[in-house]
Amino acid sequence: MKRKRRAKIVATLGPASSSLAVIESLFDAGADVFRINMSHTPHDEATVLYDTIRAVEQDRGRPIAILADLQGPKLRIGEFENGGVDLQVGETLVLDHDDTLGDAHRVMLPHPEIFSAVEPGDTLLLDDGKINLTVTACSTTSIAARVEHGGQLADRKGISLPDTIVPLSAMTPKDREDLDHVLNLGVDWIGLSFVQRPDDVSEARTLTRGRAAIMVKIEKPSAVQWLDEIIELADAIMVARGDLGVEMPLEKVPGLQKQMIRAARRAGKPVVVATQMLESMIHAPVPTRAEVSDVATAVFEGADAIMLSAESAVGEHPVEAVSTMDKIAQEVEQDPLYSAIIYAQRTDPEPTSADAISAAARTVADTLNLAAIVCYTSSGTTGLRAARERPHKLVIALTPKVETGRRLALVWGLHCVLTDDATSLDDMVDRACRIAFQEGVATAGQRIIISAGVPLGTPGATNMLRIAFVGEQGDTL
Repeated sequence: MKRKRRAKIVATLGPASSSLAVIESLFDAGADVFRINMSHTPHDEATVLYDTIRAVEQDRGRPIAILADLQGPKLRIGEFENGGVDLQVGETLVLDHDDTLGDAHRVMLPHPEIFSAVEPGDTLLLDDGKINLTVTACSTTSIAARVEHGGQLADRKGISLPDTIVPLSAMTPKDREDLDHVLNLGVDWIGLSFVQRPDDVSEARTLTRGRAAIMVKIEKPSAVQWLDEIIELADAIMVARGDLGVEMPLEKVPGLQKQMIRAARRAGKPVVVATQMLESMIHAPVPTRAEVSDVATAVFEGADAIMLSAESAVGEHPVEAVSTMDKIAQEVEQDPLYSAIIYAQRTDPEPTSADAISAAARTVADTLNLAAIVCYTSSGTTGLRAARERPHKLVIALTPKVETGRRLALVWGLHCVLTDDATSLDDMVDRACRIAFQEGVATAGQRIIISAGVPLGTPGATNMLRIAFVGEQGDTL
């Protein structure tokens, strides 16, 4: 099943989309990656979802990526005597260690790490930014803060600290348990939440030990400051606009989205744009015009993937949401301005033979109007390099490893096919022509360009290009 677009679609699974029938429909409608949100998914349910996705993969005969999104550290205040309070502008709220029920003047903050990290002048955001406080005084036992924007505040609401780096690991005990479980299942991508600094990524990489690729969600101001270092350590990033829009002024988020997409593209790392892309489709069968433009902007920028969250997890129209996103991406990629916009951001290849080969394959395919670029990739690196070029032509990524095919299902423009390793150069060319023909990418008489490494089967040794004609039955002319 070959998609008619280059951008990929991530669909979050939940109560509205946990059955085999719905997951099949989501895949057929265009979902390339399924996200399991571990914040809301017990281990037994995660196992069932994993097995169901793999059953769909087996039936459809195409690698499907699974992203397990870890919850990360959730910071919350304590409880109030009456279940909540009304905070007035100008009043002072004290946050302390006292576990007695709070009132309009004080409340417990059960996170001792925060007390030593904040400073006077720092901002505290409560309840997804609805309540805004400014720290006026602090000690190791209490924080006094002035109410800048007040309102109703209920028990156990979240607290965010956009100006403060809190000495907390991005991996909580729950995350470690969840990570062990999903790694044992065999998920392809791990979503790392609330990353503050590069060390958080290094810690996660040590724990995963290469069993899954790491996608860092950029949703903290400190992560934006460390963006280049985080991208270097991560396998992919996600522009998590929900929490980012809470901790930073909303008007900054669109510009940051563009900056992050371009930074990831320069580094050759996949980038996903997420949060509220088709939010109205949680209840409505069609999106708003603004939402359509939002999705289109991410596609125009060359994002590897666009993601649905509540729309597919708990929405009333999950399949329609995926189908709508698929149609938008197809339309954008056919727009006469698309090529000029996306290729204006192309960066020069790195001074390595593998990058030079990938750049040359794109140039030759465009110049000779070839049917496709076919790359052999064992570890996935060659596929990533081919996608980094954002070629006009479809890239068929041939790999003998199902794990590689699944991870690359997230990557822009790659049509992944599992095949045995070639035994010789002739077999390599024959196999590439036959698969391009069978997948409906090339017809008899058309030409393809093949990139591979010699000696065959050597990871990271891409050093060869070959142009071949496709025969009447998919053989080599």
